[in-house]
Amino acid sequence: MKNKVLVHVLVPELDADFDLFIPVNELIWKIEKLLLKSVSDLCTIPIESDARYVLMNKDSNRIYSNNEQVINTDIRNGTELLLFSQARTIGFGEM
Repeated sequence: MKNKVLVHVLVPELDADFDLFIPVNELIWKIEKLLLKSVSDLCTIPIESDARYVLMNKDSNRIYSNNEQVINTDIRNGTELLLFSQARTIGFGEM
């Protein structure tokens, strides 16, 4: 299968990990949505899909831009990816 890669996805918030195939011709933001849906289905835990999530390479610590295509990144078979929600930062005036 040259159009998909097998990645290991770690979701620290759920203390869970999964091996999933992802298409290499899609944009990262679509992959994030696909991973969220897959993880939610596999865990039977609803995940807030409206929240902002970040996809990061565990080995290189690279955070992927939403507009990158998977084939143009360093994501290959066996890559370990971290999927976590982006924390909302509190500014000084919001306390």
